[in-house]
Amino acid sequence: MTSWSDVEQAEPEFAAKARRILTAYKHLTLATVRADGSPRISGIEIRITDGELTFGSMPDARKGADLLRDPRFALHSATVDPPDDAPAQWPGEVKVAGRARCTGDLTGAVEGLAFTADLHEVVHTHLNEAGDRLVVEFWHPGKGLRRVERE
Repeated sequence: MTSWSDVEQAEPEFAAKARRILTAYKHLTLATVRADGSPRISGIEIRITDGELTFGSMPDARKGADLLRDPRFALHSATVDPPDDAPAQWPGEVKVAGRARCTGDLTGAVEGLAFTADLHEVVHTHLNEAGDRLVVEFWHPGKGLRRVERE
């Protein structure tokens, strides 16, 4: 299993940027696989605590049922547009893909199921310093960090 702490240990600067973007807003988007194989997107809140990326699912929620049946997921940070007058200052967006492992019931005031992410990919998409090219940085376990610039 690859945890958030594995990303932090392998690429501390990349992990810190990705974490800032993932936690800048409360609501993110989670994609799961429906029983018929089609995609489903749902709103989600995450936490990164003790080196683990975690999230929950309320009782009887479809996303929880999806993950129990097929643990594959993709997570997308909140999306904001680059500033028109300073596009290079856009923090970008982060996408995480992997498998969700159910760790039992949520603890605290909210009922539901708790999940921990086994990470297969972390991607940070942003603009270069000139603000005129798209930069895609992606990290995979065992492969390290790669960077691609596109026009």
